[in-house]
Amino acid sequence: MTQIFLNQAWLLSSPEYPEIKVACQIPGDNHSALLEAGLIADPYQACNEADVQWVGQANWVLSSRFEVSVEQLDSDFIDLHLGRVDTIADIYINQHVVAQCDNMFRLWSFNIKPYLKAGSNQLQVRFSRSDLAAKQRASTLPFAVPSSMGNNQIPYMNSLRKSQCHAGWDWGICLMVNGIYEPVEIKFTNQARLLAVQVEQQWHGNSVDVVVKVSHDSPCHSPIDIQFAEHAMQIQPAADSSITEARFHIAEPQLWWPAGYGEQPLYSLQVKLAEQLIEKKVGLRKLELDTRADSHGSAMTFVINDCPITAKGANWIPLDAMPSRQTAERYRQLLTDAKTANMNMLRVWGGGQYEADEFYQLCDELGLMVWQDMMFACSLYPSTDEFVANVQLELSDQIQRLRDHSCIVLWCGDNEVIGAINWYPESKANRERYVVNYDRLNRAIQQTVEQHDASRVFWPSSPCNGALDYGDAWHDDSKGDMHFWDVWHSGKSFSAYQQIKPRFCSEFGYQSWPSLAEVKSFVPEDDWNICSPTFEAHQKNPSGNSIITEMFTRMFRFPASFEQMLYLSQVQQALAIKTACDFWRANSPQCRGMLYWQLNDNWPVSSWSSIEYSGRWKQLHYHAKRFFAPQYPSFIEDEQGLELRIINDSPKTKSIKVFLKRVNWQGKVEFSEQLALSLEPDANVSAWQCAKAQLDEWRTQGFLIASLSCEGSRVQNTWVGDSYKNLPLAKAKVSCAVDESTRTIILLADKPAFFVHLESDAPGRFSDSSITLLANQPQTIKYLGDDFASMVRSLRVYQLADSY
Repeated sequence: MTQIFLNQAWLLSSPEYPEIKVACQIPGDNHSALLEAGLIADPYQACNEADVQWVGQANWVLSSRFEVSVEQLDSDFIDLHLGRVDTIADIYINQHVVAQCDNMFRLWSFNIKPYLKAGSNQLQVRFSRSDLAAKQRASTLPFAVPSSMGNNQIPYMNSLRKSQCHAGWDWGICLMVNGIYEPVEIKFTNQARLLAVQVEQQWHGNSVDVVVKVSHDSPCHSPIDIQFAEHAMQIQPAADSSITEARFHIAEPQLWWPAGYGEQPLYSLQVKLAEQLIEKKVGLRKLELDTRADSHGSAMTFVINDCPITAKGANWIPLDAMPSRQTAERYRQLLTDAKTANMNMLRVWGGGQYEADEFYQLCDELGLMVWQDMMFACSLYPSTDEFVANVQLELSDQIQRLRDHSCIVLWCGDNEVIGAINWYPESKANRERYVVNYDRLNRAIQQTVEQHDASRVFWPSSPCNGALDYGDAWHDDSKGDMHFWDVWHSGKSFSAYQQIKPRFCSEFGYQSWPSLAEVKSFVPEDDWNICSPTFEAHQKNPSGNSIITEMFTRMFRFPASFEQMLYLSQVQQALAIKTACDFWRANSPQCRGMLYWQLNDNWPVSSWSSIEYSGRWKQLHYHAKRFFAPQYPSFIEDEQGLELRIINDSPKTKSIKVFLKRVNWQGKVEFSEQLALSLEPDANVSAWQCAKAQLDEWRTQGFLIASLSCEGSRVQNTWVGDSYKNLPLAKAKVSCAVDESTRTIILLADKPAFFVHLESDAPGRFSDSSITLLANQPQTIKYLGDDFASMVRSLRVYQLADSY
């Protein structure tokens, strides 16, 4: 046997609570183990979060036993491999201290041969309290470094290399978990270890040299077998070298493309040394970031295979606040749902974690580009030698682990840390000190990134106007990436999205409440009120409920019930993000990226997500599937009137038909026109205009609907000329028929109905929802789930005119 995997039930105990001795599955966390053992209430239910805080205020021990044979003890190398050890932990073998861990983001490897014996051996990981460790480290800093206490419930998290959102965020529960979140492995090796494999792509026009660099112990007397696709070679390492290199020339590579631009072929790579094997899948693609100056400022365009890409997607937070629940199946479901909504990029946000291998493998497979933040968010951070050295080791581990994934298109230094210099009293009073402090750490991050991966651009921060530019990227839309929060945080109307033309907007968002189906899963029925203790405990933004409710009064007639408030909040959220994306897409290529905040939730909560914790799609996600469609009709209104623009993001010419109708509130078609277009690649054209004078004549008399057809796919867009509260919407009767044989629902309205939305307590989703129904035009929607009968029993059909 060359290795032992300790992926099993370990024993969890605590010196403060000697009566606790429970099984803990590793990879996994202590909160999940205590919940499984019935020792804590479900922290996601009701107001239980407060009742489980004692877990994070204790020390914990994980123990396991393993057998080692005499033959294994004779191995030249015996190494213990640990990843994502969270966070301050001492490692013991047979009661001997082997090592100390102090960074959740490190990939640890320890020589344990001196501590082993033949037969049974004990491995213990003794965790110290993260909150006290953070406080102690902060106390040793030469000056105060403010942390994000507007988000965290535990202070000083910025002094600890742990997921910042473990201490809570403005969408997140506070669970100060401990655990080990990667497989634990003991490797026995003779003579030389196969340490790492890295790949470089050297492009020569349309051909590429794939350079495989193999790291190993020196001297290495055994040959190394390297196979890339159908190409193979065996190399005898040089006697004095720890790097062995192989070069494969691929004359006509199959190119890896982002979703919507082409396919995602992945080439197999295998490297063998004796009994050791490292395998990877590699996508071949050219990559650059175009930031050249232009008439609008400076571009911010990702260019893949010489093709400019419009990035469409969302921000990603950790999959679950309890890491045991971050499973491969849930990764695949959520990432597939992102691609299904026509997304091609996700931003891994800097307050979470460098994601599991499965995440990046799936993004490679699905064509989802990854904007990868380093794990710093919204706080200021120390720049002491000790802190910087720890960060450099973390980055070295992570960049070498991740750099061969074609999906990763950018390394970004942090989330909003440049801006945070202007947030805190200490840094506002002594800005120069904190700018220098920031620059020290940021330059160290940059140097480490470029040392390990020169193939990608390093972007200092998000948002950022560019290298060494500490300007206001929240309000400057002429260059770099922008975070635009004036609608949510500053209370501006949705039209504010149409007052800017960002080059790349990497954050913007609007909250909604969970659906009724989601609410049923964590709120007792007697607390079904947005101001109830339970509901407020699951709203982490202090002004969130007020902002949602106040915007109702501007845009809609006030909802009639708790249930309709939930529904209308999701209509409102969808409208906010759609308003931004419709306008910015219509301004391509000036705008080349829009990543809304946020894709997912890590527990059931009121938030900015488009997919609820359960995996249920909010109305926003159904709309995103439409407004991110590769070919899309966008209505743009300005002082001249109304324009219909047709966008083609495809790298191929597309034949497109658009059916445009003006319909009155009773359902009569007042005007119709069919447009036939041949759109060149990456095109954005004006297909129809209406002068302001004519528009004003019938602004309140009806609405416009554009239906675009391209190669069998259809996408629809609706325009109305005023706030919905001012419009004389008909009270449509919407009938709903179900067909069990085809697992479909047929919707029919006698008058136009808006935001017609299907919801069920059953798992699964629908092929479409939150749609406009025209009078007497049935629409068939497919249920995508396992339990059709259960779905039908709890099926609810909402429409806007029924909300008040």
